[in-house]
Amino acid sequence: MRTVYVNGDYLPENEAKISIFDRGFLMADGVYEVTSVLDGKLIDFDGHAARLERSLGELEMASPVTRDALLAIHRELVARNGIDQGMIYLQITRGAPADRDFAFPDPEETPSSIVLFTQNKPNIADNPAAKKGIKIITIDDARWGRRDIKTVQLLYPSMGKMMAKKAGVDDAWLVQDGFVTEGTSNNAYIVKGGKIITRERSHDILHGITRAAVLRFAAEAQMQVEERNFTVTEAQEADEAFITSASTFVMPVVEIDGAELGGGKPGPVAVRLREIYLEESRKAAV
Repeated sequence: MRTVYVNGDYLPENEAKISIFDRGFLMADGVYEVTSVLDGKLIDFDGHAARLERSLGELEMASPVTRDALLAIHRELVARNGIDQGMIYLQITRGAPADRDFAFPDPEETPSSIVLFTQNKPNIADNPAAKKGIKIITIDDARWGRRDIKTVQLLYPSMGKMMAKKAGVDDAWLVQDGFVTEGTSNNAYIVKGGKIITRERSHDILHGITRAAVLRFAAEAQMQVEERNFTVTEAQEADEAFITSASTFVMPVVEIDGAELGGGKPGPVAVRLREIYLEESRKAAV
C-alpha cells in the first residue's frame, strides 16, 4: 500500500481524505505537476517547481510549502514507496472553505490544500511503445484559453484520450484554427528535412518542462529547431513526428489520422532525442 502526502501528513493511501468543500473537487480550482523518477532520482525537479510557482501566481493561489520543503516531500515519498522508476503527482488547490461559493475564499482563513502520491512504473524508461511508435488522430481543441497554466481541468483531454481509444489509436492531437496546438497530455512536434518544428510558447499550449529540455538538447546536438504553427496536412506529410511529456519523455508518432509517417517506424531524430534526453536527464537528476 502506498504512502501519500496530504496537508502535512504522510498517510497510507486508504486513510487519505480531502474535504468535500475543497475547491479542487468543486471548481477544478487547482494546479498540478508530474515529476518523473529514474533510478530513484527526480527528473527536472527545478523546472517543475518553477512552473508550479508560475501556475500558482497566474491564479493568485498561495503555495502551502516552500520549494525546499517540496523537494524534501518528493524525496521522502520516493524513499517510503521504494520508487526506482515512476512518477510523483502533486496537486495544490485553493483549499476547503466552509461552504461552496464561486468567489475565492480569503487565503488567510482558507489555506491551500496539497496532495502528493507516487506511481510505480518499472518500465517507464524502456517503454515498448517507444520502439514501435504511437498512432494518433486529430480533434478540435475545445479547452479553455489558458492552457499555459497547468490546472486540474482535464475533462476535455480525458475525452480526447477516449476518442482516440474508440478510434483504435493511442492518442490525439488538438487542432485550433487549422493548426495543431498540442497533444492531450503532451507537446507535439514534426520533423521535415531534418528540421524540428513545434508550436511556439503562448497561452495556447502548456510550456512543457520536457519540451524545454528536449529543445535545449536538440540545439546542443546541432539540430535545427523552428518554433511555429503547423497544420494537420503538414504533419501528415512530415518525415517523422513525436511528442514529449514528463511521463513519455520523447515518444515517436508513426501515424496521424491514418496517414503513415516514415514507413510506419520511429524516425531517427525522435529516436536520437529520446536517447539524449534519458542520458542527460539521468546525469542531472536529484
